[in-house]
Amino acid sequence: MAATPHASTAMAASRRSWWLKTLHRWHWISAAVSLAGLLVFAATGITLNHAAQIESTARVSVTTGTLPAELSAGLAGVPADAPLPVPVARWLADTHGIRAGGRAGEWDELEVYVSLPRAGGDAWLAIDRETGDFEYERTDRGTVAWLNDLHKGRNTGAAWRWFIDLLAVACVLFALTGLWLLWLHARQRTSTWPLVATGVVVPVLLILLFMH
Repeated sequence: MAATPHASTAMAASRRSWWLKTLHRWHWISAAVSLAGLLVFAATGITLNHAAQIESTARVSVTTGTLPAELSAGLAGVPADAPLPVPVARWLADTHGIRAGGRAGEWDELEVYVSLPRAGGDAWLAIDRETGDFEYERTDRGTVAWLNDLHKGRNTGAAWRWFIDLLAVACVLFALTGLWLLWLHARQRTSTWPLVATGVVVPVLLILLFMH
């Protein structure tokens, strides 16, 4: 038996209601998950765009010392590009707060050099293989530089890069569910598609007219 017009209308209304509830649920979930990240990335987008106008003074700190004799002896016979021996890395971390474990070193006959780039700054460690004397230099370029590096995923580690990827997925979900909700409500809101078109056309025009 064919469905009556009334039954068909009721089914369509029920289906629309289900989609509205589902889309609203995923829209607010994706918004909640990405809220903090969106705020940080939007703010750092401004600081990155005006990096030349935002002055920052780099602070450099230098730590020097000498490894214990038994640890210095452990630097002999280490292959090129190997990380520091675990006891050496542990002693540096426990004694001087220098976290250089697991980083590939540049070894030659005289010294080992370990580059330690970090978000918002830089650092390096050099150890004399014969005497055990070491020098550690750390550069801190400030909070804004740190936030900018978080935005770019520069020297932030694998965990933060995964977070950026997941945040991007949440933002895409937020945008797509929002677009779908706009489509469902477009009949009652006549300005919907002109506003959507403006959001698409304006950046395209800026690219075509002002970027060379």
